[in-house]
Amino acid sequence: MNPVAFTLFGFEVRWYGILISLGMIMAVFLSSLVCKWRDVEFDPLLDVALIAIPFGIVGARLYYVIMEFDQYKDNLWEVFNLRGGGLAIHGGVMLAMLAAYLYTRRKKYDFVSMADVAAPCIIAAQAIGRWGNFFNSEAHGGEVSKEFISKFPEFIQKGMYINGAYYHPTFLYESLWNIAVCAVLLLLLKNNKTKGIGIFSYMGLYSIGRYFIEGLRTDSLMVGPFRVAQLVSIAGIALWIGFLIYTKVTSKSKTKAAE
Repeated sequence: MNPVAFTLFGFEVRWYGILISLGMIMAVFLSSLVCKWRDVEFDPLLDVALIAIPFGIVGARLYYVIMEFDQYKDNLWEVFNLRGGGLAIHGGVMLAMLAAYLYTRRKKYDFVSMADVAAPCIIAAQAIGRWGNFFNSEAHGGEVSKEFISKFPEFIQKGMYINGAYYHPTFLYESLWNIAVCAVLLLLLKNNKTKGIGIFSYMGLYSIGRYFIEGLRTDSLMVGPFRVAQLVSIAGIALWIGFLIYTKVTSKSKTKAAE
């Protein structure tokens, strides 16, 4: 695949950046609809997003560079070259959430309610952004047979034919999973008024898919023998389960107190 979408005044504009930008625009648009379900004002939410998004990009890059520092230590200027890829979603979400929390605390906004609204919007952006990996011929899985890849559309087959072999289109698996999780989160926010259900379900549901998809990838960030994304996914699933248990226990306590 050609990672360059077009050239403008001699500057190459890459699909990776275009798709990440489209994901962010989609997230903002979707949040304008979802905020009505949670009685969250859109303008303050947009202010938070404008603070969180730049920190998210920095966090995604910083996380990746720290994990892969050996390839940057001899040429530190490459740290600032984002056009060729090298963003880690976990780092992006973590730093964006921290920035959002600190800002909402200062402004006395309801952080959890805003995070609930943001959850399906974030994963919708991820679903779009994953296609940037497709154009960069990265974030794919291990080698597969021609018979296996023939079940996919022809443009996927061509994009996954790299250096004489076919590979698992793991970017596609994750993009489809993220779309499904986005739909579930929208249904939850529409029908369940429990505070925190959106953001914690995002953590858990995204982490379930990412754990298994990560096992297929060939470019995982590693700590010793462990895939970092799988470790973070386990933590995300644990937080989600803990939230569900806490919600169940407190709900029973309130019911008994009302009797």
